[in-house]
Amino acid sequence: MATVDNETKAVVEGTDLPRRLKDEVYRVVDEKGVSDTETVEEIAARVERRYLDTRVDPLDPVGTVSAQSIGEPGTQMTMNTFHYAGVAEIDVTQGLPRLIELVDARKTPNTPMMTVYLEDEFAVDRERAHEVVWKVEATRILALGDVSTNVADMLVRIDLNEETLDERWPTVEATEDITAEVAATIESELGVETARPEPTVVEFGPEEPSYRGLLQLVEELRDIVFKGIDEVSRVVIRKEATDEGGEEFVLYTEGSAFGKTLEIEGVDASRTTCNNIHEVHRQLGIEAAREAIIEETMNTLEEQGLGDVNIRHLMLVADIMTNRGEIESIGRHGISGNKDSVLARAAFEVTVNHLLDAAIHGEIDDLDGVTENVIVGKPIRLGTGDVNLRMGTVDRDAVDADAD
Repeated sequence: MATVDNETKAVVEGTDLPRRLKDEVYRVVDEKGVSDTETVEEIAARVERRYLDTRVDPLDPVGTVSAQSIGEPGTQMTMNTFHYAGVAEIDVTQGLPRLIELVDARKTPNTPMMTVYLEDEFAVDRERAHEVVWKVEATRILALGDVSTNVADMLVRIDLNEETLDERWPTVEATEDITAEVAATIESELGVETARPEPTVVEFGPEEPSYRGLLQLVEELRDIVFKGIDEVSRVVIRKEATDEGGEEFVLYTEGSAFGKTLEIEGVDASRTTCNNIHEVHRQLGIEAAREAIIEETMNTLEEQGLGDVNIRHLMLVADIMTNRGEIESIGRHGISGNKDSVLARAAFEVTVNHLLDAAIHGEIDDLDGVTENVIVGKPIRLGTGDVNLRMGTVDRDAVDADAD
C-alpha cells in the first residue's frame, strides 16, 4: 500500500470498497501527489459509485446474462483457423472452433501448443535458449542423417550428418559419443544388434534375412525419438520485449507435454503456459485450470476484436465448469446433463430418454430453476418472480389501537 496521511486514510477506509480497490485508490493518490482532502473524497466517492454500479443486483439472472453476453459475440466470429499471436510459423485454432473446444472441455485441442518462458541466462543467451529447444523439440533419428538400405547384405545404414549433430548438441565434443547413443537407442527400441563401421555410421539388420523385415525396420525407425519430447513436433524461438523494457527469448511449440516441459532446466515454470486446460489441471490443479479457461476464452474473444465482453461472464463460466474439483463440459455429458431438475435435462437434449429414466426411478422435480418453471407455466424464481406479495385490507382502527 502507498504511503498516505491519516486524513486520506480515514476518507478511503470509510467507503464500501473492497481492499483491492482501496489499495488502488491509495496508489493513485500517492502517485498523482493529491493532498487536498476534498479531492480525495471526490475520488473515493466516484470509485465507490462505479463499484456499486458494477455489482450484481439481488436475484439477477447472471447465468442468462452471461450466456447472452458470450453467445451474441460468438455469432460474429469467423470459422477459420488463425495464426497465433503473430507467430507466423505456428497455426493455432482460434475463433468459434476454439470457443467450442473450451466450453466442451475437449480432452485434446485440435492444435495443442505451449508458450515456454525461460529464466536466467537461458532467456537472454540465444545458444542457451537453443539448448532448451533441443530438449523440448522431438528429434527423430531420421532427422539426423541419411537412411539407406543394402538389400545384398540385408542392412539398414544411417549416415549421421556432423553439421546437424553440431547444431543440435554443440556442447558434445565427440560425434562418436552421439553415434554410440543413437546405436544404443536403436537397440533398445527395435531389439536389434547394431554395428558402427565408421565414427558417424550405424548399421543394423533383421535377425532373419528378409526383405519384408528390412522394410519393417525402416518403417519402425521413423517413429523413434532420439532426443526431446515425443509430443512436441516443432519449436519456434522468438525474441520478445519484457515488461521491464528488456528483451528475452520465448519458445512456441507445436504439440504439448506440459508436465515434461516444466521439469526441463532453464524453463520458467511460473510463466510457461499451455492451451490444453486438462494438462494444466493435471499438473497445477483445478484453480490453475480455472484461470486457464478464463485466459484462453478471453484471448479467443480478443483475437476476434470482441475484447469488450466483461471478464466476469467468463469467470462465471469457468467457475461452473470447475466448482466440483474436475473440469466439466457445458453440455449433456457435463453440466447440462447433470442438473438435478428432470425437466431442465429433458429440455436440453434427448428429451424422451430423460423423462423415461426419471419415471422409472421415481424422480421428483422441485421446480427451482428457470427452465422447469417456464415449462410448467409458473413464474421463475428470479428478479420480481422471487418476491411474494399479497394484497388485502387493513383495519385502520385496529392498527391505531395497537399503536396506542
